[in-house]
Amino acid sequence: MNKIVYIIICFTLFACQPKESVDLLVVNAKVYTVNKDFDIAKGFVVNDGKIVAVGQGEKLLLKYKPKETLDAEGKTIIPGLIDAHAHFYNLGLQLESVDLNETKSFDEVIQKIVAYQKVHQAKFIYGRGWDQNDWKIKEFPTKNKLDQLFPDTPVAITRIDGHAMLVNQKALDLAKINKNTKVDGGEIEIKNKELTGILIDNPMLRVWDIMPKPTRKQEIEGLLDAEKETLKYGLTTIDDAGLSKSSILLIDSLQKEGDLKTKVYAMVQNQEEDLNYFLNKGILRTKRLHVRSVKAYADGALGSRGAALKKPYADKEDHFGAMLISLRDFKKLAGKISKSEFQLNTHAIGDSANYVVLKVYDSILKNKSGQRWRVEHAQILEEQDFSYFKGNKNIIPSIQPTHATSDMYWAEDRIGDRVHNAYAYKKLLNKAGLVALGTDFPIEKVSPFLTFYAAVVRKDISGYPKTGFQMENSLSRENTLKGMTIWAAYANFEEKEKGSIEVGKYADFIILDRDIMMINEKDILKIKVDATYINGERVYGKQNKLKPQEVEH
Repeated sequence: MNKIVYIIICFTLFACQPKESVDLLVVNAKVYTVNKDFDIAKGFVVNDGKIVAVGQGEKLLLKYKPKETLDAEGKTIIPGLIDAHAHFYNLGLQLESVDLNETKSFDEVIQKIVAYQKVHQAKFIYGRGWDQNDWKIKEFPTKNKLDQLFPDTPVAITRIDGHAMLVNQKALDLAKINKNTKVDGGEIEIKNKELTGILIDNPMLRVWDIMPKPTRKQEIEGLLDAEKETLKYGLTTIDDAGLSKSSILLIDSLQKEGDLKTKVYAMVQNQEEDLNYFLNKGILRTKRLHVRSVKAYADGALGSRGAALKKPYADKEDHFGAMLISLRDFKKLAGKISKSEFQLNTHAIGDSANYVVLKVYDSILKNKSGQRWRVEHAQILEEQDFSYFKGNKNIIPSIQPTHATSDMYWAEDRIGDRVHNAYAYKKLLNKAGLVALGTDFPIEKVSPFLTFYAAVVRKDISGYPKTGFQMENSLSRENTLKGMTIWAAYANFEEKEKGSIEVGKYADFIILDRDIMMINEKDILKIKVDATYINGERVYGKQNKLKPQEVEH
């Protein structure tokens, strides 16, 4: 029999078979599946929130009868993006406070606070986002102006990294902080024998303790506002780095009620009550919430000189930063976590902090496998310490590429030649075998496309520097997309259910208005999300449906 005739007969017989009813058929797309071969498909089929087939759209039409058919009009589809390190809950609350991001002087900070207070008449003024490194005078501000303007209203404004805070005298008084106050793990700044109002790291906790707690209504509104912001950027899963028991349970209730669609990988904050509750309860896992990790802090941030360094800061003699947890307490915590099914995710910025974290991890995990403990930021390492990431995927670097392009203006001033082993994403990938990528919003902007751009191009949004910042540590587009999808899923113990467009996984995917893998690098920042889907449900954007006669064969 002629081969062509045989194919036609088989095709006709196959077409006459009863079609399987499904919820959604996606056709006419360029689908980057991010499977092990990084295959490109033209369509896929979704039923009951999961992917049941991937392939060429025309062939899928012959086998399946969809309730809805989505014509992607040739556009790019990628797996739903996973932000491996962010602060979803805090983003929601920050949207209700004074936004001090991108201020160019302390005078502008003051102007924004005054304008905010005229409208809100807050009993306790809180704001976040200032960065003295962006100002002409690159020094910490003092509380003098705040004392003049708000003598009877407490004010606390946090630096962009969340590791330094400026407070007025009223707030200091309420927090019972004076020149003689001693707090381990940070600094209460004193100049000319007077408090400046600057608190770095652990002393800030005293101010947090006296701040009015948000109401449940404010928390809910904040979470829903945060979701509106994140869904438009295609974020389908967010790793929230440090949540209380109450915040986690609130997120769970909103998800179960159908009000919150975003999936959350929750890191439990290292507070005894919260930690013991979840360690005793065990792993909590629903279709949208996953609780199986603990967030710890080894040190502070580089921008506020709180990162713990092996040698002094280049711009501050005899200053090494500070560890926020003692070696004894960290070993105790790590030992406790190692006896559970939970993962330990530790913030480490400075080379000293990274060394301590990696050495403790290595000593505890050397006879274990599959633990997937994470180093959050892994920002500055001494050359020999990269070897702790052994490629066995038991210790994972969780990194935020936009930190490199935000810090590059002043990082060398802080740490000198050590900058060449900082923000070393390619070196970390080569050693560890994978990297999990995040934004760290609201410290950085929410957009994951800024993450993609910073990882691949190593420039800021203005295109500076022309040749890129330490381009030897840039990532390829393929590895960057993996870091935002399948590798991030692996870091969450979720690679079997998300992170790629494959049969059996949840249908978390996004439609882009341009091809992120092929467009000119300068156009990456112009990418828009046309639609975001979680568990096969469109939760953001528009949807194109084919008419019934166009899909019948």
